[in-house]
Amino acid sequence: MSRNILDKDFRTTGYILKRTNYGEADRILNVITPRGKISVIAKGARKEKSKLAGGIEMFSLVELGVHQGRGEMGLITSARMKEYYGNLLKDLARVELSALILRKVSAAAESSDNPDFFDIVDQTLSGLNVGLSSSLIESWFWLNLARASGEEINLHRDVDGVKLSPENRYSYNISEKALFVALDGELGAEEIKMMRLMLATKVAIVARVKNLDLILPKVLGLARIMSGAV
Repeated sequence: MSRNILDKDFRTTGYILKRTNYGEADRILNVITPRGKISVIAKGARKEKSKLAGGIEMFSLVELGVHQGRGEMGLITSARMKEYYGNLLKDLARVELSALILRKVSAAAESSDNPDFFDIVDQTLSGLNVGLSSSLIESWFWLNLARASGEEINLHRDVDGVKLSPENRYSYNISEKALFVALDGELGAEEIKMMRLMLATKVAIVARVKNLDLILPKVLGLARIMSGAV
C-alpha cells in the first residue's frame, strides 16, 4: 500500500509515477516525494481550462499543495511545474528507460518510505534530460535501486566472506547474491571499483570518469543480473 503523508495540509515536491483517469474529468496520481510515495486526486484535471493540468505532467519535477482528509487519498489543491525534462522526450529509448525507472521505483516504494527513492528518480531523469549516457544511467539506477530496497550487492567480500582482491576476477552467483573468484570472470578491479563509485556518488559525478564507456558494458550487464532485471 502506498504510504500517505498524514499532515492535513502540506506542500511537497515530487515526480509523478503514474496517472490514471478517474470519473469524467479527474486524475488519480501516484507521486514519489522526499517523504515517500503518496496517492492523490486532481479534481477536474482533464477539463480544458483546468488550472492543475499544466502542473501534473509526467517526466517533470512538480510542486503540489495537498489536502489530506480522512481517506487514504489526498486532494491536490495546487500544482506547479518546477522542472520539465522535455529533452529526454526527443529520444524514444530515453523515454522507455524513464518509464521503466518510474515503474520500478513505484513498485519498490510500496513498502518503504526511503527518501532515496525520490533521489534516484531525481538523478536519473535529470541525467537523461541533459544527455548523460543511457548505459551509465541504467547501471547506476539498478545498483542504487537494489541498495535503497535493502538488497545492496556486496562489493567488498566474496561468497565465502573473503575480502575481494584486485588481483582476481569475479563472477556473480545469483542464488548466493555474491561474487566468487573465476579465472574468466566478467568483473575485474576496474569494474568493481566503478560499481562501488556508483553506489557512493551522484550519477553526474560518475559521468566525469575517464574512459567510462570502456567499463560500462560489463557493469551494465552485471547490474541487470544482480538486480534481477534479466
